[in-house]
Amino acid sequence: MGDDGELRARLEILRLEHRDLDDAIQALGQGIQADQLQLARLKRRKLKLRDEIALVEDELVPDIIA
Repeated sequence: MGDDGELRARLEILRLEHRDLDDAIQALGQGIQADQLQLARLKRRKLKLRDEIALVEDELVPDIIA
């Protein structure tokens, strides 16, 4: 049960970071001279977070063999 709690806490941290990156990407993209390199880095980090979130969610959902 402790492991499940740790996974849920990790998932919440990842989701929060993902939302923060989304906000940062939107704010940076609205600038007249948007830094394209920085935008690309933030988007790449956001994609990695999405993959990490999917992995943690998969660990939390038990496999059901039908």
